[in-house]
Amino acid sequence: MFDIGVNLTSTQFAKDREKVVKRAREAGVTGMLITGTNALESQQACSLAQQHPGYCWSTAGVHPHHASEWSGETAATLRRLAENERVVAIGECGLDFNRNFSEPEQQAYAFNAQLALAAELSLPVFLHCREAHERFIEILTPWLPKLPAAVLHCFTGTRDELEACLALGLSIGITGWVCDERRGQALREMMPLIPAERLLLETDAPWLLPRDMHPRPASRRNEPCFLPHIVQQVALLRGEDADELAEKTALNARKLFRI
Repeated sequence: MFDIGVNLTSTQFAKDREKVVKRAREAGVTGMLITGTNALESQQACSLAQQHPGYCWSTAGVHPHHASEWSGETAATLRRLAENERVVAIGECGLDFNRNFSEPEQQAYAFNAQLALAAELSLPVFLHCREAHERFIEILTPWLPKLPAAVLHCFTGTRDELEACLALGLSIGITGWVCDERRGQALREMMPLIPAERLLLETDAPWLLPRDMHPRPASRRNEPCFLPHIVQQVALLRGEDADELAEKTALNARKLFRI
């Protein structure tokens, strides 16, 4: 199984990053993608990936929350990082109109700029969309023919939004949100709708600790070693064998990110 979304640069992992990676290996996670969310953290993500060759890779991008930080220097940093073989996607990029930490037009500008960079460099994109579906699709659609692949990470949208994303050829990243029988009920019902070849799994650690884990870790912190729990839940909801699902989604990840 492969975890496509680990925020290993988070300060929540500052004291035990190596142990976090070790626990993931011991839990059967065969690889992980470390998320870059701004220029600095993208550099840190690349550095961490280099410390675990053959096991960790990273993305380079600017999350919509940080879109107001976008500059020519930021673009140059991402371009330089993309030259490193450990960097396999541009992102996390997209739109987030839930709290608008950056103004919507700043988000749209930074999103467009990163899509252009990914198209130029022929790299997949690692996407984020929250409460911005229509604008997200409007910006993304013209770029898709120029991109090798795209995954919408941490999908929590509606059925109509899922169907629109699938119609555009996007892969879908599913997190432990699917383990919440209250807030995640609609998402749980959508699991059989995602084609097997388009499904990817992730923890989004240290966020989104699966709600139905027992016992829950005292730290309340999510880790990539909990990915098997998500695999089990998704397999159950899809009526599939968990081991086969783990193998298939890992293959999907390696194919999409070309690793």
